[in-house]
Amino acid sequence: MNTKTRNQSFPSIEGGVRGGSSMDRAIPVSEQRKRKMKRAGMWIGGFVVVMGLAAWLGTQMIPTLDKKALVISDVDRGTIDVSVSATGKVVPAFEEVIVSPISSRILEVYAHSGDSVDVGTPLCRLDLQSAETDYAKALDEREIKRQQMAQLKANTETQLSDRQMQIEVEEMKVSQLEAQLRNELYLDSLGSGTRDRVRQAETALRTAQLQLSQLRQQYANEKKVKQADLRMQQLQNGIFEKGLAEKRRTLDDAKICSPRRATLTYINTEIGSTVSAGQKIAIVSDLRHFKAECEISDTHSDRVRVGGAVLLKIGKERLTGTINTVTPLSQSGAITFTAVPDDMSHPRLRSGLRSEVFVITSIKDDVMRIRNGSFYSGPGDYTLFVIKREKLKEKNGSGVLRPRQVKLGECNYDYIEVIEGLEEGEQVVVSDMSKYKGKEKLKIK
Repeated sequence: MNTKTRNQSFPSIEGGVRGGSSMDRAIPVSEQRKRKMKRAGMWIGGFVVVMGLAAWLGTQMIPTLDKKALVISDVDRGTIDVSVSATGKVVPAFEEVIVSPISSRILEVYAHSGDSVDVGTPLCRLDLQSAETDYAKALDEREIKRQQMAQLKANTETQLSDRQMQIEVEEMKVSQLEAQLRNELYLDSLGSGTRDRVRQAETALRTAQLQLSQLRQQYANEKKVKQADLRMQQLQNGIFEKGLAEKRRTLDDAKICSPRRATLTYINTEIGSTVSAGQKIAIVSDLRHFKAECEISDTHSDRVRVGGAVLLKIGKERLTGTINTVTPLSQSGAITFTAVPDDMSHPRLRSGLRSEVFVITSIKDDVMRIRNGSFYSGPGDYTLFVIKREKLKEKNGSGVLRPRQVKLGECNYDYIEVIEGLEEGEQVVVSDMSKYKGKEKLKIK
């Protein structure tokens, strides 16, 4: 029985095995694709959920800024003096460079940099021996020319006087011949004279008259020549006198003195050193009055004109002034001009100080404006953060910042013109907020 039982059991097992083989047949490709897509969809869905959760958490983590660290401006209405910026340097209003008028050597120095000097104060002494010798020779030459001029005048007067005497003699001769001709004519009318004697008297008179006319013409010609010679000599002497005066002036200038009441800011103190004609020896400056030498981009050249108003900012001090001179030539993309403060002796002015200069180009009244800030780079569109009053959970919360597109116009040192995007009474941040670009909301405390 046991054998039968075992024999009977085997077929059932084999049947079971055969039945299992029918269940493990190959899965269709379409079924495998569906399963893969299902698994991929689960992964994508999980990723989307994670990213959405991260974005939600990001929106919930709004940056909080300290209100004291922000520069906030009210939007109001008022006047804007439209201006363009320039750079300036404070320099003495009057400065004179003293140069050597001759080639010489420095023998003595009487003053030093920083000394206050008055008009005519000696500064240094040059070696003038050679120049004084040349001047002495020129004085002698002038005396010679004066004597030559006197001699020329004397010779001219003598020659013209001799010629005048010849004319007078010839005139007397003509008068005598006229009398003889009258006598011959009278005798001929009485019959006691002859016609030949009358013709002889007429010929003699005519000859004398021609000689007199010739003498008179010679006198006139010689007088013109002598006058021309005198005029030429006078011109030559005049030129010499001018040259002599120039030598005298050069000699006087070589005695180096201060030309005005000022401060000596530079002097060559190298005793014995050689200086050439035109070389700088000293500089005197008026340190009580100042001006500004300014530079501005040549793109604004049409806005800079003599007489225009300017604002000079030195530290926290602001000084009004006027454009005095403008250099029309552009160098390295800039033009230069000089601005004179209304108060040239203001105590804040010091030689060498750098100054911000604002050239006022026009005035706009009753415009919407905000305070000028570091973000502004010229007229155009900007994204500014505007304060919005909202109910915050924090007890000390005062609001949030929302970005807004704003169109701005011209500016001056204090204000920027608002063309559109803001309303009067609003508050806007005018400090640099570039690192918060793209933020839709910022908290302030």
